[in-house]
Amino acid sequence: MKPMVSAADILNAKILVVDDKEANLCLIEGMLRVAGYTSVESTTDSNEVCELYRQNRYSLILLDLQMPGMDGFQVMQGLKEIEGEGYLPVLVITAQPDHKLRALEAGAKDFVSKPFDLAELRARVHNILEVRLLHQRATDHSRVLEETVRELEASREVIRLKTLEERKRSEQELALAQQTQESLLPRCLPEFENFRIHAFNNPTRYVGGDFYDFLQLSSGEWMGVLADVSGKGMSAALLSSMVLGALSMEFRSGTQPQEVLNRINQLLCEKSLPFQFVTLFLFLLSPDGSGQFISAGHNPAYLFRAATGQIEQLVSDLYVLGMINSASYQTLTLRLCAGDILLVYSDGLTDAQNRQEEMFGEERLLELIRQEAPSGSHALEQGLLQAIEEFTEGTPQTDDITFVVVEKCSKPRLR
Repeated sequence: MKPMVSAADILNAKILVVDDKEANLCLIEGMLRVAGYTSVESTTDSNEVCELYRQNRYSLILLDLQMPGMDGFQVMQGLKEIEGEGYLPVLVITAQPDHKLRALEAGAKDFVSKPFDLAELRARVHNILEVRLLHQRATDHSRVLEETVRELEASREVIRLKTLEERKRSEQELALAQQTQESLLPRCLPEFENFRIHAFNNPTRYVGGDFYDFLQLSSGEWMGVLADVSGKGMSAALLSSMVLGALSMEFRSGTQPQEVLNRINQLLCEKSLPFQFVTLFLFLLSPDGSGQFISAGHNPAYLFRAATGQIEQLVSDLYVLGMINSASYQTLTLRLCAGDILLVYSDGLTDAQNRQEEMFGEERLLELIRQEAPSGSHALEQGLLQAIEEFTEGTPQTDDITFVVVEKCSKPRLR
């Protein structure tokens, strides 16, 4: 996966500096140009800002609050009328402490106090632009997917009336939507030193809400994640694609896992609908089996210890992603020894129902791990698939069934 926002994207973003004092404009413009920003404009006339924004759609506006004519608050009100309910890309500059909260409530994304520190200003500009550009990428991607949804919904009535041949063609189009969602999953499972990996995903509809992914990190560790997005269908796919893209971008940038989830949580709180959220189990492992994990509101993962036959629960009391903006995420220690097996799954597995509407449940899952895990990860994977098939007997399920199995090899893998 490629990062959604590159360093070049950030440095080439359009920036407008607004201040009634020429000296401040020169200072800020100079700082930005030295930092590598290539598209910086400025104005001392606050009355021009809204029209300039309407014409140029800046990715960031650095706005002085105290100006003659229209002050900064009036300017933000004008920008809101242009953007509607959209994102307001404003970093305010103020010498009045009591203006900070008022500015944030008015829609500003951040503030810098006068007299400002140039290093702090550079950092805040970079951070806001990164989030702004990610927001734009996600919005563009969402728009494409939403158009696909409208096309599929519009085709339903047509399908009902058309001939068998036309219905078949429409089903092929729906299958293409399924293939698009499946493209979010790895095309093949990676081979990491000293580990065996198995994974399975069975969505309940053409577009499901679960996903998993793996990524080799520059530190020598590798990252694995399994997430369960609220809802089903295309709305879940929109959220899945945004989270997956953000995960890839942050980890490829070298961000620490706890900060990755802090940023994604803030992104979801800003971008997703109030009823949308994500549960997620994320883990990092080194070739020697040492690592760490974070469970964001996800159901427990299980760790089978080959040496003792015991099964450990990996749980945490952290919040789901996208519900509480102030939530903070921390890692916990993880270690796999030779023969140990980690099982991460979505609740669609334990909630799977048979014809009598009984659930597969935790106890069946634990018993299956006790029986199959001593024979290795492949045996556990096959045992899970067979047990689910025999239990459900083809009964349509109401939730996606997804799981990832990771085994620490007793010897280094041959290449």
